Amino acid sequence: MEIALYFEPINTSKIEKAGDYMPTQLGSVIDIHDAEGKFPDLEKVDLAIIGVKEDRNAVSNEGCSEAPDAVRNKLYELFQIGEISIVDLGNIIRGNTVEDTYFALSAAVEALMGSNIVPIIIGGSQDLTYANYAAYENLEQTINMVAVGPTFDLGVAGQELNAQNYLSKIILHQPNYLYNYSNIGYQSYFVDVHALDLMRKLFFDAYRLGVVQKDIKEVEPIVRNADMLSFDIGSIRQSDAPGNENASPNGFYGQEACQITRYAGISDKLTSIGFYEINPKYDNFDQTVHLVAQMIWYFVDGFYNRKKDYPVGDKSKYTKYRVVIQDGKHEIVFYKSKKSDRWWMSIPYPESEEIRFDRHLLAPCSYADYEKACEDDIPDRWLLAFQKLG
Repeated sequence: MEIALYFEPINTSKIEKAGDYMPTQLGSVIDIHDAEGKFPDLEKVDLAIIGVKEDRNAVSNEGCSEAPDAVRNKLYELFQIGEISIVDLGNIIRGNTVEDTYFALSAAVEALMGSNIVPIIIGGSQDLTYANYAAYENLEQTINMVAVGPTFDLGVAGQELNAQNYLSKIILHQPNYLYNYSNIGYQSYFVDVHALDLMRKLFFDAYRLGVVQKDIKEVEPIVRNADMLSFDIGSIRQSDAPGNENASPNGFYGQEACQITRYAGISDKLTSIGFYEINPKYDNFDQTVHLVAQMIWYFVDGFYNRKKDYPVGDKSKYTKYRVVIQDGKHEIVFYKSKKSDRWWMSIPYPESEEIRFDRHLLAPCSYADYEKACEDDIPDRWLLAFQKLG
């Protein structure tokens, strides 16, 4: 895999305990690309950390390019989660232009995913999500993207790509292979009503912060449906993550952010994740980088607890439930995994249409969706997925 040319080694002088870790701390367990060693061998690797020191398209958060090494400083101190196979490839070499950096990141992510290695991207500003998305182009399949953030990052029409309009660039990208976008944790006072209307017209789903916090478990099916996840650290409240110039008094608590990333790790479908907008310049006592390190730890923990129970093949491993609602107008078939107790529901495809989206015909859901159907009410998740297929 010829991606080494895109990376520079980690400057271990910025890592406080470099070379002085206990055998079970991640600093000893992870194969690290530093100046003294060769580029890590990617044979039989599960996860690869990529730092991207790029903030030229940040908006009011310059300095977030320094985040990758600061996060490593805390991540390496955490302890191993069982038997793991992780490499840290170092930092993407900053290009002469931002577009050069995008290209290098996209090429590296594509190569890693092609070898069934899940990239963990530490930015940098959130416009790097666009480069992560571009890595899926050669897969020739539509994908689902989840973003955890206080806004939708649609920006204003005609602007150059930046951290606050990358989603518009993704939507307009041709060829387009974005099947669905989900936002988790938007805050209404940061969102234009026209942006919400656009979300509805595109049959994208957006979950307001207050709704999500009422029952954080309902985030799991959303994340389980994602191929890629982009986490804006600005979605976490300032008291828990001050390291962001755009930090807000409201947002997720630190433990909720960790729960979301563990759900991402458990998802059998998710193939890349990125953490963005972490700015050490504003961080009090390294609180934010320490939290992000723990979020990555929880992602890794979830990854090594994947159940591989997407309901295909042998249906004897699932309990099947048929629910007829609205006087027989609709029948929803639910599947419950006997292995993990997770739920899915089938989405009927119009018979007159050629099946183009077969990988989206089973939608992750929760027990609450099954309960709602049993009360003769169509679950919102089912209706949104059905409208999108229609």
